[in-house]
Amino acid sequence: MAEAIMARRIGMGGLAALSAVVLTACSSIPLPLPSLPSLPTIGKPSAPSAPIADRRIDLSGYCSQTEEDGFREQAVLTVADNNVSALQWQLWVGRRGSCRFDLSTFEQTKRRPSIELRERSGSCSCKLMVWQDPRRVTLAHANCEAHCTPGIYEEAWPVMFDPQTGQCARNAR
Repeated sequence: MAEAIMARRIGMGGLAALSAVVLTACSSIPLPLPSLPSLPTIGKPSAPSAPIADRRIDLSGYCSQTEEDGFREQAVLTVADNNVSALQWQLWVGRRGSCRFDLSTFEQTKRRPSIELRERSGSCSCKLMVWQDPRRVTLAHANCEAHCTPGIYEEAWPVMFDPQTGQCARNAR
């Protein structure tokens, strides 16, 4: 009812003009946007990571542990002056499957600054890598899906050894 009275007073053309002014005014009012908390960027490091330090690796390592989430690992790694002489590593992702690596199927292709071992068969680009930082010696894998039960590879974490004791490093995952 009020709209009808207003339309008669202003006229239909005036009502259209008034509506346009109101809509334009509403759209040009700057509204402050809420600030979002800063989130860490995934996949993009904030600063370039430092290259792996060229360290002499000497380790007689044995790590066997089970995490609360069911992740389990058992690894033997023997290294003298960056030469791998023993490597047996199996890890389990809960009850869903496992990955297995054995030195007999790999050959060492690099000693410094980190150790690399490539699969002997040319059919796979699987690579094992060993490097040391002040707190741990890490044994990791890349492109080794064929060594794992299908569907678990993305959850197959590296194993980490304490360089002083050769046992599992604390806070490894």
